[in-house]
Amino acid sequence: MKELKNDRYLRALLRQEVDMTPVWMMRQAGRYLPEYKATRAVAGDFMSLCRNAELACEVTLQPLRRYPLDAAILFSDILTVPDAMGLGLYFEHGEGPRFERPIKSMADVQALPIPDPEDELGYVMNAVRTIRRELKGEVPLIGFSGSPWTLATYMVEGGSSKAFTKIKQMMYAEPMTLHLLLDKLADSVISYLNAQIKAGAQSVMVFDTWGGVLTPRDYRDFSLQYMHKIVDGLIREHEGRRVPVTLFTKNGGQWLEQIAATGCDALGLDWTTDIADAKRRVGDKVALQGNMDPSMLYAAPERIREEVATILAGFGQGNGHVFNLGHGIHQDVDPEHAGVFVNAVHELSAQYHGR
Repeated sequence: MKELKNDRYLRALLRQEVDMTPVWMMRQAGRYLPEYKATRAVAGDFMSLCRNAELACEVTLQPLRRYPLDAAILFSDILTVPDAMGLGLYFEHGEGPRFERPIKSMADVQALPIPDPEDELGYVMNAVRTIRRELKGEVPLIGFSGSPWTLATYMVEGGSSKAFTKIKQMMYAEPMTLHLLLDKLADSVISYLNAQIKAGAQSVMVFDTWGGVLTPRDYRDFSLQYMHKIVDGLIREHEGRRVPVTLFTKNGGQWLEQIAATGCDALGLDWTTDIADAKRRVGDKVALQGNMDPSMLYAAPERIREEVATILAGFGQGNGHVFNLGHGIHQDVDPEHAGVFVNAVHELSAQYHGR
């Protein structure tokens, strides 16, 4: 698509030549920015912010006004899909997300609808269309979803969890129930992400936040196979351009080869995996996104620059690297430090590109 002024991010995901390493930050639209807090106060609460296309667009664009980021990411939440399935999402102050009607039985799973993305999730598509219009082709827009396994953990646990006892009980004692749930979620995510692509998302990412709590066999059976199904079901060409797909499993560094084999375009890395090692293992198959520890942004500017230099050197010469944090930016980070990070990536990466 010709009107995109900066397509560095999309080119890097497809391992094409770029002039410098592109950078964006997970949760770049969020609570570390005072302007985000002000907009959220106008909205009243988090889900009201998500459901208001103009305000969701505003917070998506806020970090781009501060920093020379190479991509915008849709402002939304991974739990929009289970919410649209009728589980009654709400946010407990200081406790995070909760569901009024968690999944407890095969009957509960069988009763779940697969949401229509332009109906029950129409507010997300309205946000995508609004953001895409307001970006005016400056940078690409990333759409996203939670992975089936990660969404299922919230739906079965009823909210956040530390030990994941309820979903693991279902996994081991009633595997057929969980497989049906994951299959329905995979179908829902496929239609949800394809609708985001049709609405204007130019790349999509699947966040498997809790895949790393599984054994290798269970990861393959209960997380990876459903992400593979999603990759197979996605629109990969739209508006005359390839739509890259990134898969990110937090604490999934031991499974990079299997994730790369799904046919995705890029793997997200958390900070527990050495990027040089990841590139040796899968670099000829997929691009890599990551992977500075978000807590590094608490450090002095010189230390942040040093870490950026180390990660860039770890990836080394060539294309196929999108610089990011290894997970979302923390809410109490100084926005100035985020700026140091973004500028350091651009400044220090040019030497690794070109001839």
